[in-house]
Amino acid sequence: MSKGIFITATGTDIGKTYVTGLILKLLRENNINASYYKAALSGADLVNDKLIPGDAKYVANISNLKEDPTNLVSYIYKTAVSPHLASEIEDNPIEMNKIKSDFLKTKSNCDYITVEGSGGIICPLRMDNQLIMLKDVIKELNLDILIIASSELGTINNVVLTVEYAKSNNINVRGIIMNNYDENNFLHRDNKKSVERLTGIPVIATVKINDKNLDIDINKLLDLYQDI
Repeated sequence: MSKGIFITATGTDIGKTYVTGLILKLLRENNINASYYKAALSGADLVNDKLIPGDAKYVANISNLKEDPTNLVSYIYKTAVSPHLASEIEDNPIEMNKIKSDFLKTKSNCDYITVEGSGGIICPLRMDNQLIMLKDVIKELNLDILIIASSELGTINNVVLTVEYAKSNNINVRGIIMNNYDENNFLHRDNKKSVERLTGIPVIATVKINDKNLDIDINKLLDLYQDI
């Protein structure tokens, strides 16, 4: 049986893809058969008439995952807006059945699968005659989540709201990783203590600016993944 986890964030441009890459890199450097999946990506680059999903490409490169990035993402959009809007503009609506099918296909070829979300946890994927939210994907794939958060001013509010939204939708939060963290910054240290106290969720790791590796015990990381 494979194990999986879903990586979300407190918002856009928090460093979710960067940290996801470090997670997958650590797994694969420890000879763990690990892979990556993302349901939808917008803002893809057009290279030789082919849309390239930058997030998947980055994660594959940093983790030495020998897979075509286009095989790791179900829906790839050129327009750099929320997936629900990009899908309307490009007339390619997101279907939950395809997400589930692609996820199961990727999962079948690995022991550990890391699924990356789009933007923050409250992200609409489809808003026409159907409503598909990111939370629906998390629940459909039966995954717990790991939250990537900023270390800066405002993160307490953002983390607490993300955790409360997850709990209100019966989504289990396994931990928090704080990105761009500076141990010498008193605000960062206080933010770390505060989010742990207010949410009851542990900050399992911190990532400094330009870190090349994730500083966490491999067994502790593996324990975050659940049977799926």
